[in-house]
Amino acid sequence: MKRPTQQAHEIVSGVVKEGETGVDATAGNGHDSLFLAGLVGESGRVVAFDVQEAAIESTRRRLEDAGVAGCIDLWCESHIRMAERVEPGVGAVMFNLGYLPGGDHARITRTDETLRALEVAVGLLRTSGILTVVCYPGHPGGDEEAAAVKAWVEARGGQVFPQARKGAPFLVVWERRL
Repeated sequence: MKRPTQQAHEIVSGVVKEGETGVDATAGNGHDSLFLAGLVGESGRVVAFDVQEAAIESTRRRLEDAGVAGCIDLWCESHIRMAERVEPGVGAVMFNLGYLPGGDHARITRTDETLRALEVAVGLLRTSGILTVVCYPGHPGGDEEAAAVKAWVEARGGQVFPQARKGAPFLVVWERRL
């Protein structure tokens, strides 16, 4: 079974076009930012958010090392502020919930803020734009957040990809149809 992050990348790569904008709602160590930069190219834009300066710096280094830092805006702030920084018409918004790998595991994404950010993200997507969320149950706060995100996407007709095993990370996907 493919990892949820790999599944998300495969789905997004079939949707996002060169010259578009992509959003990494949870920059973390910059993997999704770098992936999106490869899709949108030099004529596109990636906007990445994270509340931790360490995540922003890690992402910045990854992007600079890859030579793509020029097409990316990094914001050290909550993803609920996406609409203040991003114009509507986005090809994809990607979330990886939980905590910063290699960082402080006590600093996690929070259910209420994540649900608010998902609503903001929906308003930014273009028709046929895609929203991906990799959920990480199994850590304090993660089970509640994963269940809430799963319920949110199911209520909107999105797709929940099966977990490899109970408590494992999983992917949810929502496409803007109109």
